[in-house]
Amino acid sequence: MNILVRHAKYPNNPSHVNIIIVGAGEVGKHLAQSLSTQLHNIILIDHSEETTSSLQEALDATVVIGNGTSATVLAENNVADCELFLALTSHDNTNLVSASIAKSMGATKTIARVHASIERGEWLFNYREHFGIDYLFSTERLAAVELAKYIRNPEGMVTEEIARGRIELQQVVVSSTCKVINTPLVDLKLPNGVRIAAIYRNKGNIIPGGDDHLEADDVVTLFGEPAKITEILPLLDPNVSTANEHSVVIFGGGEYALALAEMLEGTMAKVRIMEKSESECKRLSNLLQDTVIINGDATSLQQLREEQVGEADFFIAVSADDEDNVMTCLQAKSLGTAYCLTLIHRPDIANAVYRNRERLGILGAVSPRLASNQDLLRFVETEKFHNIAQLQANVEVIQIVLKEDAWVAGKLVSEIQWPKGGALVGLVREQLTIVPRGEDQLQAGDAVYIIVTPESQKAFVKLLTK
Repeated sequence: MNILVRHAKYPNNPSHVNIIIVGAGEVGKHLAQSLSTQLHNIILIDHSEETTSSLQEALDATVVIGNGTSATVLAENNVADCELFLALTSHDNTNLVSASIAKSMGATKTIARVHASIERGEWLFNYREHFGIDYLFSTERLAAVELAKYIRNPEGMVTEEIARGRIELQQVVVSSTCKVINTPLVDLKLPNGVRIAAIYRNKGNIIPGGDDHLEADDVVTLFGEPAKITEILPLLDPNVSTANEHSVVIFGGGEYALALAEMLEGTMAKVRIMEKSESECKRLSNLLQDTVIINGDATSLQQLREEQVGEADFFIAVSADDEDNVMTCLQAKSLGTAYCLTLIHRPDIANAVYRNRERLGILGAVSPRLASNQDLLRFVETEKFHNIAQLQANVEVIQIVLKEDAWVAGKLVSEIQWPKGGALVGLVREQLTIVPRGEDQLQAGDAVYIIVTPESQKAFVKLLTK
């Protein structure tokens, strides 16, 4: 196969990241567009001459026709100098092989997009270790995480899912009927796996210690395991509605529905999936434990009535057809469903729904492409840390990956003198997530999550990166 540009060179721009992207489909093209506006040094490789020709003038990047699994093609495009290699085609085998070869040839960090079934099977076989790839992701899982945010917190307080949903940041307002007002936090005896990371009161933030207490109308930022956070929400607001009580109807089978249902089964929500393909219904029944599978057509208003969709708390449309997703949401809303969410694949429809979401009565629209973008952009931060969330009064949650030579690597949390005005709230170590305590040890490679005020940010970053 001919190579459009041979021996492609990265532009001489040392302040930006050298990136190779294999696959110019929807995910790869959208990410390349986002990165090219930041002036990173990008080489985009795709086997289709038609696809690459249309991108030549649209992107500030080197566009190459070639086979991303060819060591020759990768070598000709300086993979050994690549700081971030992303295999983003729609084919698992291509992505796994391409990213594995790139890692062996010297790429610093490699990422591969895989089908949700591959990610789901990581408990049985470690694909990342076997292929030597730093990070695997599926667009289905990432989109499901975004949809789950709305279900956990439909009224709009800040909710962020971290580490593919294994850690959650959630805010809740302390009710005047809360029974632990004025009780020192150390006496609350919160479960392991969750902590109060910040308290917003009187237009200012408190990074609390054990002697601090809660007051009515405080905005409390919780950080920890989603199930544990759900447990303690009623402690702060007895009137809160948790995901355990929600009735959820999902329209459409496939991997998006499966990934979302698996997450919701973990919260014991009452979940039903409506899918018109009998074979897909059988497949979902074999994979899900506590989800009711209905062989029916959710585009039929009569069938929605028969299934009493109007009484559900959530109707979530995740079929492959964007128009059907929007229309079924409108029908469910007209029947009385409290909250409607939709998956949107096409950017033109996504923009239209977003602009008119209040008029349409749709709580949120999630784009798999944008969800992937958001997840991947954290790997190309040129700063020493990655911003995860911005809270009230400019308080931030930031992520720092500990390097081998980091001073704190190998030390117990209790051995470190932490700066004032911030707090360590989470660790992610490969597949393990930790809400840290004094006896936990920091290790090189850990993704460390800290909550910081503007005044304390510099001190925390210096401590964790020096």
